[in-house]
Amino acid sequence: MTETTTPSPSHEAQPIPFKAETRQLLDILAHSLYTNREIFLRELISNASDALTRLDFEMLTNRDVLDADAELAITISPNSQDKTLTITDSGIGMTEAELIENLGTIAH
Repeated sequence: MTETTTPSPSHEAQPIPFKAETRQLLDILAHSLYTNREIFLRELISNASDALTRLDFEMLTNRDVLDADAELAITISPNSQDKTLTITDSGIGMTEAELIENLGTIAH
């Protein structure tokens, strides 16, 4: 059984065990689907877009979630020295409970 970690409210890593079948499925994805960098990048941008959509939806019923004039944005910042891309968004991510429920779940 493999474990991953998520931030707890105290910001300390907390191990979360994966089920054996989830681990096998993640191995298949990691070694096939996400070996293509373009597909992996597209998935990260899609996740950022989902966070913006979630914020937009939340603002329909709860205007206190964010300043109504705040810009919804996805930013991709390259760092040629470290050979990295950093993708950030101004949306709403998952809560710790949602991470535990959904991490390692395919097409949930």
